[in-house]
Amino acid sequence: MMNKLLTFEKKEYLCKVICQNLYRMELNTLIAECTAYDFKVMLEEKKPKSWLKSVSAFANGLGGSLFFGIDNDGIVKGLDDVQHVCETISSKIRDYMDPLPEVEMIPHAIDGLHILQLKVNSGHYTPYYYVGDGQRIAFVRIGDESVPATAEQMVRLVLKGSNKTFDSLHTDYKAEDYSFTILANSFKDRTKQEWDKKYLLSFGLVTGAGNLTNAGALFADDCPLWQSRLYCTRWDGKEKGDAINDAEFTGNVLMLLREAMNFVKSNTKRGWEKLPDGRKNKPEYAERAFGHQRCVF
Repeated sequence: MMNKLLTFEKKEYLCKVICQNLYRMELNTLIAECTAYDFKVMLEEKKPKSWLKSVSAFANGLGGSLFFGIDNDGIVKGLDDVQHVCETISSKIRDYMDPLPEVEMIPHAIDGLHILQLKVNSGHYTPYYYVGDGQRIAFVRIGDESVPATAEQMVRLVLKGSNKTFDSLHTDYKAEDYSFTILANSFKDRTKQEWDKKYLLSFGLVTGAGNLTNAGALFADDCPLWQSRLYCTRWDGKEKGDAINDAEFTGNVLMLLREAMNFVKSNTKRGWEKLPDGRKNKPEYAERAFGHQRCVF
């Protein structure tokens, strides 16, 4: 019985050692602050914005973690009272975040020092705001910084939170006033099937009321959206110095793709290699390098 107990305790001890070593290996990979995590040597209770802005940014983006008890150089300093830190974090999130993000607080022990991982999940109800000091700010993650969202980023966050996309938004343009000949021909060429007007509704290009969505406006022969533009530039060398050629295109998104392909082809140097029985063309870029980007239906 004693031998079995010792064996069990030995296995339990080995399991703890293995888990600690595995976590130490994970921690060693966190060599610097980046998009996915932040280091905080301590919890600033009187300046919650200093770390809640990262909570907001992680929730508005792909998620991430804050590690309390680790300095900016990735050195473990430890926390004196992990329980108090957990309770304070919970309180500050309730008081200063709207809506409340999904978070997990995970304590870890490294070489006798205690740290806390605040894991923030990517949110579904964006934007997530920091609300305090008379401010209401949504943050986003740019590199290793949490910065206030721009007007354009706010639009994206609002659409994401309402489970909508820019393409699906309704417009005031009537479908009956626009033709889709280019789309119909491309569809037939790609699928070898005849085009049917009912596809406009099933593809989300028109609404049930007969209005175009933004996607429908982009695919219309005479695209009414001024934002549907394409700028192409051929630079001399790898640096953006002197431009050899440039062009600007507007209109239907399929035409923009076609013009982009033509621009790349016309600005691609073509060479050839002599073979015993002929020659082999050797363009600067293989067509498949940019051809696979074309729209596929």
